[in-house]
Amino acid sequence: MDTRISGTTGLLGVIGSPITHSGSPLMYNFCFDHYGLDYVYLAFDCREDQVEDTLAAIRRLKMRGANVTMPCKQKVAQQMDRLSKAARYVGAVNTIVNDQGILTGHMTDGLGVMGDLKDHGKTIQGKDVVLLGAGGAAGAIMVQCALDGARSVTVFNRGEEGILRVKAMGERMEEEGISCRLSYGLLTEEERLYQTVREGDVLINATSVGMRPMSEGKSLIRDTGVFHKELVVYDVIYNPSVTKLMQDALDHGCLKENVIGGKGMLLWQGAAAFHLFTGLEMPVQELKDFLAEREAGKEQGR
Repeated sequence: MDTRISGTTGLLGVIGSPITHSGSPLMYNFCFDHYGLDYVYLAFDCREDQVEDTLAAIRRLKMRGANVTMPCKQKVAQQMDRLSKAARYVGAVNTIVNDQGILTGHMTDGLGVMGDLKDHGKTIQGKDVVLLGAGGAAGAIMVQCALDGARSVTVFNRGEEGILRVKAMGERMEEEGISCRLSYGLLTEEERLYQTVREGDVLINATSVGMRPMSEGKSLIRDTGVFHKELVVYDVIYNPSVTKLMQDALDHGCLKENVIGGKGMLLWQGAAAFHLFTGLEMPVQELKDFLAEREAGKEQGR
């Protein structure tokens, strides 16, 4: 029996729909236990039309905060008292912090990629980045690259609608003096795409192309001649652990230490939110060990 919960226990959670699949309660509650913090973290099913009532409940119940997942990120951003720079530029929120009834919205999706790159000894500062995709994750990554000092970010997307959306984010940043050089193109402009990758420092795939089971074995980069040993290749996809993009990079000149899958992105975006909630650093290595042991136990039980 868990005797940690008491009349003083603080409440946090994740809101979205569907939500029963979320791994966030396991991750955060492990970290609270690690530090002996008097918090508990739960999952709450919340549709987009329930956001206003849910935010009122966060205030009324004096919850410390919440993570936000689909389909609520944009709606939540519209109803915050304050927004971080990244959340304001992206127009979406994935973390809410409640300070005495004042709700501040943050966006840590981009921080997840930056933290994972740093964990692998890589930096975005002063680099030329090529970003594939213009969806929610891509927008957050583009914004965080700019905030973290990338020299340039070139976004390639399949459709023009997505390009217009991230371009609007870029214009908001430029209005506030963010100096990163931003440019945009369509994936059908293959000659420009491949030349940009050849000349780039970091290639990030923020699309679902290559994900199991929908498009496993596919890659948006068909010309494997663009890969070179200085290029860092990051794929936000974590299932499979090695995508076709990553395998092609490994097979055609990229160094093994420069090819990174997206499993760590989830961990590091959670670490950023944990710090916002508690002021403490997430015990990342201990959490990795715990999750690995848990996964190994599942495998043995099959």
